[in-house]
Amino acid sequence: MRYLITICYDGSKYNGFQKQPRVKTIQTELEKALKVINNDSKVNVVGSGRTDSKVHALNQKVHFDLEISIEKEKLKSALNSLLPDDIFVKTVDEKSDDFHARFNVKAKEYVYKINMGSFNPIEKDYVYQYNKKLDIVAIERALKYLEGEHDFKSFTKADDDKETYVRKIIQANLFRDYKNVNQITLSFLGTGFLRYMVRNMVGTLIEIGEGKRKSEDIIEILESKDRRKAGKTASPEGLYLKDVFY
Repeated sequence: MRYLITICYDGSKYNGFQKQPRVKTIQTELEKALKVINNDSKVNVVGSGRTDSKVHALNQKVHFDLEISIEKEKLKSALNSLLPDDIFVKTVDEKSDDFHARFNVKAKEYVYKINMGSFNPIEKDYVYQYNKKLDIVAIERALKYLEGEHDFKSFTKADDDKETYVRKIIQANLFRDYKNVNQITLSFLGTGFLRYMVRNMVGTLIEIGEGKRKSEDIIEILESKDRRKAGKTASPEGLYLKDVFY
């Protein structure tokens, strides 16, 4: 039976989602728990995509196959009893054998949180502590230039070799937290994202908010297809995979 689970996790103590030797990852923890449930038989999990070290997820999607038969609610309870308390299974669904958590994705939404106020040690692993004012209007204007279908080679890892760097940003927005006027959230809804793409876009937007670049520079950066033209990679702590759509 193939299952699709929705999980949320605090990524601050993990080296990302993808399994790697000798380091702690979300995939490793999931597979360890599922092996226990699956009568000590190995289970391979497939995520909707990777998240990097220290990046969080509100609704990551993962599929896997089990040899045993188990009800959805029992599977959810069993997983949550075995997983560390910084990973939580929110929902479990049964899927057909041809469903794929990654290849069936229609869109994803990422959000990035920035604190422009005083340093907050409690939130330092969950909100990027920029701790200075940014030009919100300039950032909002720049976000609109990112919308649409573009070649995003300037915003991915320089040595990433892809067949195509074309992706579509459906919406890019800035939201204010009116309970905390010093916190802003940047939101990116797109059909797909390249490695470090969101963090590289955020790093560039921060430089625009600092006045080091103009909003319209986004056009030139996209056209250049040159990673060196874009800004620094923003820190991972403020980034969340908010949702995955099928």
